[in-house]
Amino acid sequence: MAEPHAPSYYAATANAFRAQPPLVGSVAADVCVVGGGYTGLSAALSAAEAGYAVTLIEAHRIGWGASGRNGGQMIPGFRWSATDLVERFGQEAAQRLFTVANTARNRVHDRIARHNIACDLRHGHFTAACKPADFAAMERELECLDYLMGYDGAQLVRPEQTGGIVSAKGYHGGIYDSAGGHLHPLNYALGLAEAARAAGVRLHEGSPVVRVTGGDRPSVATAQGSVSARYVVLACDAFMGEIDADLGRYTMPVANYNIATQPLGEERARALIPSGAAISESRFVLNYYRLSADNRLIFGGGEKYTPRPPRDVAGFVRPYMEAAFPGVKGIGIDYAWGGLVGVTMNRLPHFGRKGNIFYAHGYSGHGVLLTTLAGELITEAMRGTAERFDLFASLPVKPFPGGPLLRHPLYVAGMLWYALRDRL
Repeated sequence: MAEPHAPSYYAATANAFRAQPPLVGSVAADVCVVGGGYTGLSAALSAAEAGYAVTLIEAHRIGWGASGRNGGQMIPGFRWSATDLVERFGQEAAQRLFTVANTARNRVHDRIARHNIACDLRHGHFTAACKPADFAAMERELECLDYLMGYDGAQLVRPEQTGGIVSAKGYHGGIYDSAGGHLHPLNYALGLAEAARAAGVRLHEGSPVVRVTGGDRPSVATAQGSVSARYVVLACDAFMGEIDADLGRYTMPVANYNIATQPLGEERARALIPSGAAISESRFVLNYYRLSADNRLIFGGGEKYTPRPPRDVAGFVRPYMEAAFPGVKGIGIDYAWGGLVGVTMNRLPHFGRKGNIFYAHGYSGHGVLLTTLAGELITEAMRGTAERFDLFASLPVKPFPGGPLLRHPLYVAGMLWYALRDRL
């Protein structure tokens, strides 16, 4: 039996989902997916819908990693802005990347509607400008979105209008994106899993992979069984290095921490975030927060550069929440949890293939939407239409420098620099 989900608000409010058996014995499949998060579940579900026989293997429980513990924020696009994409890739390539990336939102909404996934879906995302210079950059971003990308989902919120979105002090306006939103992340993962199971996917929990072998017909081995398949999908994000050491060089597992307050009541909750939107900040090391369906404040924040979690997660995050909302000082915190997210060096996701082994990871905080798209693009590529998958695979992601011993200290040094720059 697989271990239970780590304690969190999401685990405490998860929809019912029957535990799946571990993999035992040797089986054959068209597609073997390693990883039961959004990428793997989306790939498995879309492949099954395309007529493939699919087996999915998860080391722990479905949604055990970042897919079941994240902030629930649905942020359109990449971590890079549209202006960043144009400056780096030129207008034509940037438009292609932006257009494909922004189909992710509709794919997630379609999955939720088609499979009747109860995951507390809400609309609207606001990126708050923490400095006047950040707001000036957002003005330029809106011009790029309008004139070059033809995107009309975002609108500029001027400093004096910010209170209508969020009551936290110290912001200098921002961008409100109606295509963004938020959801209950674990329930979305469980809903995808239920849909995959109904489509014929064989799900196995509690089955850590010990070896992946390539070739014309790759295979995946666990302690108790193995799968021989036509295609393998590696969807392990922060844990990719445990499966493939080479791919693991491209991401750094970074810890993030969240808290959920006691229920605030609708009036008090809406006073904090009148728009009901998910909120994130323009800082490199940012705070992000939203309201839950039962009117709790779910808040993520804090700077932690070592892999060891704080002894008191609630005590670690509380000061950041209270700095943003002094009116909640001393409020009860009912849940506190953490988890790992895969971050690439330049914050662009890493897609690719090694023969018949596909992979996608390193979403760098923008995974709630992009992961569903990633899984479906992998299925497109397996079916012979790889143009959009190859577009994402062409993104210039490089491995972290320093090798096994130095890559984390070098990463910490870089994060400290960006944290200092946030304060200047």
